[in-house]
Amino acid sequence: MTGTTAENGSSPTMSRRQVNEAFAGILIGMLVGILSTSVVNTSLPRIVSDLHGDQSTLTWIVTGALLTTTVSTPIWGKLADLFNRRRLLQIALAIFIAGSLAAGFAHEPTLMIGARLIQGVGTGGLMALSQVAIADIISPRERGKYMGVLGAVVVTGTAGGPLLGGFVTDTVGWRWNFYLVIPVAVIAMIVIQLKLIVPTRRGATNIDYAGSILLIAAISTLLIWLSLGGKQFAWESLLSWCLGVGAVVLIVVTLIVESKVKNPVLPLHMFRQRTFTLAVVASVSVGIVIYSVSIFLSQYMQLSRGATATGAGLITLPQVACNLIASTVVGALISRTGKWKRWLITGASLLTVGVFLLSTLRVDTPFTVIFLATPLVGLGLGMLMQNLTLVVQNSASVLEIGAASSATTFFRSLGGVLAVTVFGAVLSTRVDTEIEQGLQQAGIARSASGLTDGNLPNLPALSDQVRNTVESAYGQGVGEVFLYSVPFAVIALICTIFMPNAVLGTKTGIQQLSDIVLDTPSNDLDTVNVPRHSEKLGAEREMALAEYSGSGSDRVTSAASPPNTSSS
Repeated sequence: MTGTTAENGSSPTMSRRQVNEAFAGILIGMLVGILSTSVVNTSLPRIVSDLHGDQSTLTWIVTGALLTTTVSTPIWGKLADLFNRRRLLQIALAIFIAGSLAAGFAHEPTLMIGARLIQGVGTGGLMALSQVAIADIISPRERGKYMGVLGAVVVTGTAGGPLLGGFVTDTVGWRWNFYLVIPVAVIAMIVIQLKLIVPTRRGATNIDYAGSILLIAAISTLLIWLSLGGKQFAWESLLSWCLGVGAVVLIVVTLIVESKVKNPVLPLHMFRQRTFTLAVVASVSVGIVIYSVSIFLSQYMQLSRGATATGAGLITLPQVACNLIASTVVGALISRTGKWKRWLITGASLLTVGVFLLSTLRVDTPFTVIFLATPLVGLGLGMLMQNLTLVVQNSASVLEIGAASSATTFFRSLGGVLAVTVFGAVLSTRVDTEIEQGLQQAGIARSASGLTDGNLPNLPALSDQVRNTVESAYGQGVGEVFLYSVPFAVIALICTIFMPNAVLGTKTGIQQLSDIVLDTPSNDLDTVNVPRHSEKLGAEREMALAEYSGSGSDRVTSAASPPNTSSS
């Protein structure tokens, strides 16, 4: 009998077919989470109108989901180190389904925003737990090609979500954007329940409640300040100062508490490891670049080159296609050769060149530059995003792989929020300055220009002279935003260069845990990523024995056997 636990109680093994089936369930769950964030983008004006909301409603529908997704990610990751990953995935899917149902039935703005907050919590779990579950059943050496497929799904969901959402909204109504993902989520729950074989953990006796609450409060305050500053309130206002200072104080208190508790939700000692620290810095930088390109390139096409929303979306197809190719092909090559560092360096280099080309954008820049830059950005992101998580998982202790994996996602999202907020403010200031200068040179008063403060310009309604001024201003402003993004791409490149070129392990997370519990021989320690220091090993084994228990097919009671990778 393959793919199950032997009768003598050996560690659970999975055949190649069972691994692929379990991976398919994880992928479906990940796709559901991604679609929840992208499918509503094209429906937002209709949603806000039908619910009789305002601009604040639209902002919170987007920001609320982003807020809870980002804040909950590290907490889900830590829970994955304490409890059964399969149950946690199903809980995250259940929360997501509840949020989706509530959003579909919402009949006023407050209910819609609350539903999106709930949906975001489930999405955070899906994003964090999917990568942790993959680490359980697939070794780092084999994980490259699976991470490549995972990256392709991320890109497909992100790019295809707005198109799907627009079609559904125009045909059967925006509420079905929330309803349609529910049966897909149910399918994911069923597949995960039937096919994902993971150990059962008893969990820690002392959960870091204080750290969790402080982390939620700190990051929520920071994100609210960054997301709404300059829009809902002025940056120099009293509310802005209170939120900014409050965020700093809460972050400091959180770090103090996390450095003292026994089982922190964000283990600060991981930052002593060079690979983890460099990967986190690279993830922040990559997040800044990703969001800059995805948001500001669209604004450039629509407000500087007069493209429609559909046209602005189509201009990103070369980037999407190259991202898909790079993530799948490079992932397969990493699994085949075990070499990963060259691809991270190559990806960061291509990303730097691509963003530098975008920094030259102006109102009259040839489209050739865009068609050359966007594929380079796509190739760079395809080589970087999922493989940064792979490197972190390979270097982390199996007992903290959840916290380590979720950290890359968390900091990438945090970088995205910083990019949208800070660069958005830079763009707004630069555009206003350029428009004022252009109107003065043309002898046109602002009041007579047809431009409204606080709103994006409606180009077809403007006179030719004013329209040319606006298009030139946005061309200049967006180009400068990309110029400010270049240093972050360079930082990501530097981080990849200085990452230790560690060999990818050949054991799954289940086998590594079994090795710790069952007193792994010292000559095998390098392959399971457990430090050689005997005291450290003893502490990790004690933790594993304290946290691990199981029955039936989930129990480890004897020496780990290698996974059966033959086809069933």
